Amino acid sequence: MIRTKYSLLLVVILLATACSTTKYVPEGEYLLNDVKIETDTKTIPKDEIKSYVRQMPNSEVFGLFKMQLGLYNWSGRDTTKWINRFLKRIGDEPVIYNQQLTNITENQIGKLYYNRGFMNAEVSSDVQFPKDKTAKVTYKIKANTPYRIHGYSVNISHPELNEIASDSTRSRIKTGNLFDSDVFDDERDRITRRFRNLGYYYFTKDHLHYYADSALNANEVDLVLEVRGENELLDTLANKIFRKYSINKVHFYNETDKTIETLSSDIKLDTLTLDDYQIVYENERNIRPSVLIQSTHIIPGETYSDRSIERSYSSINSLSAVKYMDINFKEVDFDKLDAYIIITPNKLQSISTDVEGTYSAGYWGLGGNVNYGHRNIFKGSETLSLRGRASYEYQGKGQHAYELGGDVGLKFPTFLLPFASWEMKRNIRATTEINGTYSFRRRPKEYTGIITGVGFKYNWSERFQIKHNYDVLNISYVYYPYISPEYKEYLSTSPYFVYNFQNHLIMRTGYNGSYSGFRPFRPLRNYSTYSYGIETAGNLLYGLNNLFQVKKDTEGAYKIFGIRYAQYVKTDFSISHHQIFDQNNRIVYHAGIGITVPYGNSNLIPFEKRYFSGGANSVRGWTAYQLGPGTYKSDRAFIDYNTQMGDIKIDLNMEYRSKLFWKLDGALFLDAGNVWTIRDYETQPGGVFRLSDFVGQMGVAYGAGIRADLSFFVLRLDLGLKLHNPALSRTERWRTKPTKNDYAFNLAIGYPF
Repeated sequence: MIRTKYSLLLVVILLATACSTTKYVPEGEYLLNDVKIETDTKTIPKDEIKSYVRQMPNSEVFGLFKMQLGLYNWSGRDTTKWINRFLKRIGDEPVIYNQQLTNITENQIGKLYYNRGFMNAEVSSDVQFPKDKTAKVTYKIKANTPYRIHGYSVNISHPELNEIASDSTRSRIKTGNLFDSDVFDDERDRITRRFRNLGYYYFTKDHLHYYADSALNANEVDLVLEVRGENELLDTLANKIFRKYSINKVHFYNETDKTIETLSSDIKLDTLTLDDYQIVYENERNIRPSVLIQSTHIIPGETYSDRSIERSYSSINSLSAVKYMDINFKEVDFDKLDAYIIITPNKLQSISTDVEGTYSAGYWGLGGNVNYGHRNIFKGSETLSLRGRASYEYQGKGQHAYELGGDVGLKFPTFLLPFASWEMKRNIRATTEINGTYSFRRRPKEYTGIITGVGFKYNWSERFQIKHNYDVLNISYVYYPYISPEYKEYLSTSPYFVYNFQNHLIMRTGYNGSYSGFRPFRPLRNYSTYSYGIETAGNLLYGLNNLFQVKKDTEGAYKIFGIRYAQYVKTDFSISHHQIFDQNNRIVYHAGIGITVPYGNSNLIPFEKRYFSGGANSVRGWTAYQLGPGTYKSDRAFIDYNTQMGDIKIDLNMEYRSKLFWKLDGALFLDAGNVWTIRDYETQPGGVFRLSDFVGQMGVAYGAGIRADLSFFVLRLDLGLKLHNPALSRTERWRTKPTKNDYAFNLAIGYPF
């Protein structure tokens, strides 16, 4: 069956690519089939050089075949037929070789090398026509000896500007480096940015220029940084370039859709003045003045700086009640500036619904959510979110399982700390969240469960790359008012099962952080992301019980209000690396590990804090909860959530992602991983983690997937096949001849990592 599926897939690919690639290439023209770059230096990477190539061939899927071109060529010439129009729309028309664009590319590559110090570089192109109506272009670059910096000096009279420019520890220009104009431009940016942060509002990098002298040194240049026309500028006392400005007043214009040029007194329907801040409301006071003032870093009486503007943009735009904003300045005195912050409000309320199919323990079901949000509930840009959810499963005649629940969340755009100063709240871009949850679950053949919880946490970020989340306190209570006699009998087979279905309390605190190396202005550059976290539970309660010498129960555990509480520590770490070939092809590597250890008041980990393996974001040759722990194999016909979970998890993944056509992307992947238990449990034989055995107990899977990029979300379907199944005997683990039990489909939203 699996071989048949792959054969059909191969036939589709062959049909899409077997059509003549030059079907729609006009007579006398050539299909650009291949572009190569040959260079005798690695100083400038080929990936960067490619960005200067004006004409590239049709993209390839997985670097092997031009599927999008094949689909376009699959279409007929009769445009009245919808199938022909559809194939042309989702495919790519052939790239026709253009000699003029080749010449422009030679010129652009030559400029690139010239600007990087290779002023004598030679760039040529070799165009070949190996097949009928196809062309292959090779750009050949002979770099020759580059120019380097022999000496660098600063010739600036202004003392503050000279100090910044002469800072050799921060300077990007070093003796012996290549004569790189991009580095010179970066250095002008650095100097200008620091100088403007001292209050020099009218100074720009165009006032700085370099003088280069290479007459005395072959392929070496003496470089001097100067201010263009500095003597004339310094002699003019009234010149604005070297005048230091401070902030006079800050004006907020709220609930307007205007620019500074269109502002007038006509819109000033409600004006409030607080010291040197003026807040103008066009309709109503929709955002409290204190929130606006705290969110801006442009402060009356302080020196002007670009940094304060950047931080103000970041802080105000992060307010949920703000759609977008703009900042402008007007000179009002010899050395004073007024700031004008124009704010356009966001849509305040939203309602949405979503429906999903569910599959649990062998039963299909249907679930749905109703979501409500308010972005400015208390006129301080506080966000209120409400969600109601319901799901239903049919489990046989007269057996109707369902779940009802809801969540409520309130987010404040600042630190809610009793001891936090005004400056601390202004300088740290943070939010405070308070949330609550309730869930009622009824499974008629098994149990009725109720879960309630409340939480309080802080979120803050450093620039755009690093994010922090600190759960100050999160309390959840799990209560089972009913367990069927049959299910009680099943639970009695293991102390772990009994523990999971006892009423219990989790009082935890934790920290989670993440880092992303992605840079929006360089989207094709390789980057890595990290996420990490740690949480602990029960320590405060355990300490209080010890302090007041509370007696333990017959099982040797403390209780609070007659309820046993969990005590554990849990830590997780994962890393992903994106190796990007071009805008259509990349390989993503991922590794993740998690460990949870019970101690003190607990011998076991609560069910909801354990790990599972398999599924859409793990080892995709198994569905969720089907792999592990270790070599354990369930003898049940359905997924047994109680036994197929662990306390340690490892995931290793590699995925090649490639653009297919239209809105569809493809992926090839290789996954490895499993879960293990901390202790050797009788009901999970083979599940305990041992350093000498865990590598051989890793499940390994490979497969392919389709992703539909629907703009607002990505729908993903993966077919995974087991390559190494640790649950089987040693002679059967390597699945070189897969059967129908060796594959799994996983449907999900979003990328796995």
